[in-house]
Amino acid sequence: MSDHLYLKHSPLNHLHLEHNARMTAFTGWSLPLHYGSIIAEHNYTRKAASIFDISHMGEIIIEGSTAEEELNRLFTRDIKQIPVNSCRYGFMLNNDGFTIDDLILYRFSSNKFMAVVNSSRIDEDFEWLLSNLSSENNVINISDDTVKLDLQGPDSIKAVSQIFESKDLQDLMRFSFTEIDYESFHIIISRTGYTGEDGFELYIPVEAGGLLWTRFIENTVVKPAGLGARDSLRLEKGYSLYGHELSLKISPSEANLMHFVDMEKDFIGKKALTDIENKGPDVIITPFICEGRQTARDDYEIYLDKRRIGIVTSGCFSPVLKRGIGLALIDRRYYDKNLNITCVNEDISIKAEIARLPFV
Repeated sequence: MSDHLYLKHSPLNHLHLEHNARMTAFTGWSLPLHYGSIIAEHNYTRKAASIFDISHMGEIIIEGSTAEEELNRLFTRDIKQIPVNSCRYGFMLNNDGFTIDDLILYRFSSNKFMAVVNSSRIDEDFEWLLSNLSSENNVINISDDTVKLDLQGPDSIKAVSQIFESKDLQDLMRFSFTEIDYESFHIIISRTGYTGEDGFELYIPVEAGGLLWTRFIENTVVKPAGLGARDSLRLEKGYSLYGHELSLKISPSEANLMHFVDMEKDFIGKKALTDIENKGPDVIITPFICEGRQTARDDYEIYLDKRRIGIVTSGCFSPVLKRGIGLALIDRRYYDKNLNITCVNEDISIKAEIARLPFV
């Protein structure tokens, strides 16, 4: 029996099929890979605006009298410094300093928050929160009740202003959010995204998800885009993906993301992470760029001369640079060096060099 039968489906699955999406399996979900061309969707996002169905992501509400204090022990950023109607990217770590998940934490009030987490970590994150927060707080997983749509690209501001008939969204600052009512549906709109472009993320009741997805496509310049373009867009900016550049075996130190960790405050995993930092990580996430269009994909081994020094964690073809790009976990002794390397997979050998982020 096909594994496809066991995959979860977005509430908008029927709309993707109507638009001839090529579907792919991703973290237990059947999701659009593209609607015709990954490169075309990538380029359109960079020059205009695309809409992505990201309903596989998880949303968890935390609310209670001690939510701020207790969440601050679980999050690597200082929650007390997050203004109301703002959000921040950071990590939850285990006691060994490794990454339970990377997430964005939204602050609604002094005692109400929302954690937006990766689809592959929803259950684990929910249990971690339940086990580390007191009964003074309510922890509610609203993932199945929420459709998440990402509008990304320079024209996304025109699109959201047109659909919601509001100029106020133009004044929304990066990593801030607002709440609006739209035809009796309550919607959260944040100025965030995963492409490096200006954009918005919308959290919508599942009943209104298809309505809004259709209205954006039919009434604005926005076009649908799939996971293929989302991956190449984030890689051009060097953004990490959980399960690739971050995991239960990769800490923010190895991921080269310590600027999202506030070492001035206490949090679970701080002692272990401090030890890793003081010693220096043995391996570290490093960008590379290939000589030509050929691309080194995930799990390609990396060699310097005849010495194996690492492994590719993410790789793709960059439509902007028209070259292969990627991120790799390599021996720290070779990090940030002007080195020529070789990415190898069986009988495939690709020449590349260590690069700097962002790629574009």
